[in-house]
Amino acid sequence: MAEPKTIQKDNIKTDEVPMPAEPISEEIKSEKEIMVRLGSKEVQEYEQKVLDIARVTRVTKGGKRFTFRTAIVIGNKAGKVGFGIGKGNDVAQSVEKAFKQAKKNLVSVAFKDGTIAHQVEAKVNSARVFMKPASKGSGVRAGGAMRAIAKLVGIEDISGKIISRTNNKINIARATLEALKKLHATSRN
Repeated sequence: MAEPKTIQKDNIKTDEVPMPAEPISEEIKSEKEIMVRLGSKEVQEYEQKVLDIARVTRVTKGGKRFTFRTAIVIGNKAGKVGFGIGKGNDVAQSVEKAFKQAKKNLVSVAFKDGTIAHQVEAKVNSARVFMKPASKGSGVRAGGAMRAIAKLVGIEDISGKIISRTNNKINIARATLEALKKLHATSRN
């Protein structure tokens, strides 16, 4: 390991920055390639939010079998969002499967100036949601899964309401995505 060096007259010490095995050339175009070249793990292009983790049980002749179910929302904060559910023998496996499914279910959402263009409403099973545009600076005024989805899409100002009695986060997330799909494409930023 390199010996710490003093920077000018301050007492701040830093270690030497490790250099990559091969120099970074002009050919490398994307930030992802640079991070991989420097030895970093893969850069994620989507942020994710875990909505729900549940331990579920299946009763068989041999006894109870426990698995985990995870619901995840991913988004790039620039108009793309996806929702996925994964099941696995442990939490990490179910999160990984949910992330893969969410990437397959990506949806483009039309919004402009940080808010939606008009009010929308959607119903999935027993979950009913209502969303309307909000003035600049008012923030995301929505609860639960609606708030997480709005933030991951990149919407900064919106007012939302879960009208139904259900607390089912999965159905609320699906209804929110259905409502966002109804937005007109003419309002794309």
